[in-house]
Amino acid sequence: MKQFDKDLCSEHKNLFIKARALLQSYEGIVETQKIRITTYANANGGICHLRTMPHGIDIGFLKGSKMDDESKLLTGKGKTLRVLSLTSFDQAILKYYLEQAIAINQTKK
Repeated sequence: MKQFDKDLCSEHKNLFIKARALLQSYEGIVETQKIRITTYANANGGICHLRTMPHGIDIGFLKGSKMDDESKLLTGKGKTLRVLSLTSFDQAILKYYLEQAIAINQTKK
């Protein structure tokens, strides 16, 4: 069973579906349902991944270390990946990070 199918059976499926719909609302974003995770990319490459977790959802921004994090919501100490963990849907917060991730992806660095 793909992670996407597990996400749709999760107690946090409504949060997953709302975040997914927002991601897919951006022009050029393509969803790929992999065995272990659902990813989102555009013509310039990967942007983020999305999956349900015991607490809600995690959105892993592939170039998150280059993003402004005024709200101090991103976690992770890796070279580039940063994770936004959400327990409820906040469109303004999600758009703040997602639009940065898309803009950074345009630079191809």
